[in-house]
Amino acid sequence: MTSSAQPNDCIRAVVLTSSDRCAQGLMIDLGGPAVAAFVRDRLAGEVVVSEIVPDDIDRIEAFLRAWTAPHSRIDLAIITGGTGLSPRDCSPEAALRVIERPHPGLMELARARCGVKHPRAYLSRGVAGCAGATLILTLPGSPTGAVEVLEALHDILPHAVRMLRGVSSTHAHSDTP
Repeated sequence: MTSSAQPNDCIRAVVLTSSDRCAQGLMIDLGGPAVAAFVRDRLAGEVVVSEIVPDDIDRIEAFLRAWTAPHSRIDLAIITGGTGLSPRDCSPEAALRVIERPHPGLMELARARCGVKHPRAYLSRGVAGCAGATLILTLPGSPTGAVEVLEALHDILPHAVRMLRGVSSTHAHSDTP
């Protein structure tokens, strides 16, 4: 979405940082603010809420359920952190408890685009999918990794949000040669 987006086109997002150390105040959260800045600056969106929770599957699920309720009007719910291989990493599992319609293609695309430059991108267990009219993404906890995934999806996220809102679009396809 460009900076000339109309107010009703504004992507409404929430950002959740999943990190034991950040939740305990032992480390400053850099991933959440980086994601929020991307949403505001690159997607011309509004970050409605930003929270930090420990790597706790039930707490992450509770936030996602509240944010994806029909009355919430949240377009994009982003979790940063908890997508790695550490024993406490559980963001994908929490998201999958809430996701009604998985969309593996989004993260496949992100890993393919990011993996060209950073092969470790394939270690991320990030998932994507829809709960109601909300698109849920789980991203790496590092600010660089999280922003690179969003950058990899930047060209299709606004369209995905419009589709979830039920806004029809014209397709350039034709059955004729």
